[in-house]
Amino acid sequence: MTPPPRTACRELRLREYRNFPELDLEFPAEGVAIIGDNGEGKTNLIEAIYYLEIFRSFRGAPDAQLVRKGAETFFVRGTFDRYEDDEVTDTTEIEVGYERRSQRKRVAVDQIVPERIGDAIGGVGAVVFSPSDMALITGAPGERRRFLDIVLSLSSPGYFGALQRYRQILRQRNALLRDGAPLELLESWDEGLIESGSTLIAARAGWVREHELGFTRRYARIAAGIRGKITYLPSVGTRGEETPEAMTEIEEIFRLELDRLARRERERGMTLVGPHRDDLAFSIERHEDASPEDWIELREFGSGGQQRTAAIALRMVEAETIRRARGRDPVVLLDDIFAELDPGRSHRILELLEEEERGQVILTAPKASDLEVRRGSLPHWRLAGGEIYQ
Repeated sequence: MTPPPRTACRELRLREYRNFPELDLEFPAEGVAIIGDNGEGKTNLIEAIYYLEIFRSFRGAPDAQLVRKGAETFFVRGTFDRYEDDEVTDTTEIEVGYERRSQRKRVAVDQIVPERIGDAIGGVGAVVFSPSDMALITGAPGERRRFLDIVLSLSSPGYFGALQRYRQILRQRNALLRDGAPLELLESWDEGLIESGSTLIAARAGWVREHELGFTRRYARIAAGIRGKITYLPSVGTRGEETPEAMTEIEEIFRLELDRLARRERERGMTLVGPHRDDLAFSIERHEDASPEDWIELREFGSGGQQRTAAIALRMVEAETIRRARGRDPVVLLDDIFAELDPGRSHRILELLEEEERGQVILTAPKASDLEVRRGSLPHWRLAGGEIYQ
C-alpha cells in the first residue's frame, strides 16, 4: 500500500525559550515519544513546534512570557520535510525571533522575511492535542471563536485577511461608540464591518456544516456508540451556505441587526452583533438512539470524560481539515492527552488515531506505560532538567 503524502519535523532548535536555554533536536520521520515528569517542559516543547505554525502560543500566553527568565530574546527554528511515497520532495525552514524589550517579532521562511507575518501562517501543517483543549468545550465563547479563527485561517483562503479587517474595523467602531461619535461617522464603518464579518460568518457556518457528521462519527467511536453533535450559534442568522445568495442574505440580516441595536450600542459603547459574538455548542445523547429532545448540553451538564471526548473529536476534525487543505497528513502533536480518561476511552482514541493519523506523531507523557501510539514502536526520549536523553 502506497504511504500517504505527509509532513514531518526533522529538526528543532530552541534558544532561551521557556525553560530551555539551548536545545537542538533531530526527530525521526515517524515521530517520537517524550517522557518526563510534570514541570519538566514537555508542553513547552510541543508549544515551540506549534509556534512555528501560528506564531503564537497555543496556550494563549503572550510572547513576552515565552522568553526564558533572565533572558531578553527567544529563538525557535524548525526544519520540515514533505514526503511523497516515503521520499523527501521538499523542505521548509521556519524561524522566529522575539525581543522582549522592543516587543518585535521576526519571522523568516527559508531565510526570506515575509511582508506580513500572516503570510507565513500555516507553513508547517500541524495539529496539537492538549489537556487545555477542555477549554474548547467548557470555557468562554472566546475560546471556541479562537479555535474557528485558527482552523479557518490555516485552511480557508481569504479568511485570515477578512479576520484582520473585521478586527480593525470593530476596534475603530467601538472607539467611536465609546466617544459618542455622530451617527454619520459611525455608519461610515458599517459596510466594511458587514462585508468582512459576513465572510467570517459564512466560512464558519460552512465549516461546521461540512464537518458536523465527522464530529458525530468520531465522538461515537470514542464514546462506545453515544453520538455527539456540534452546532454553530451565529449572532447573525445564516443558512450555513457560502453561495452569493446566502452571502447577500447574511449581509442583509447583519445590516438589519445593526439598525435594530443602534440605540443600545450607543448606550453601552460597543458593537453588539457580529462574528465577535458567535459561539459553538456541543451536545450528546443521553443514551444510544435518543430522541432529539433527549440530548444534553455538554458545557453545563457533561461529565469530565464526555467533555474531554468532545475536545479530542473536535481536534480530529481539525486534523482532517488540515489534511484536506494541505493534501498531506499533518504533524500530530499529542501532549499527555490520555490524562484523566478511563481505559476504555483511551483505547478507542488510540484505535482512531492509528486509523486516521498516519503521519509523524510527537507525543508526551509522564510515564512510558501511557504510550501505545504506533503500537509502542516510537522511540522513547526522556526529558529532564531542560535536556533530552535519547
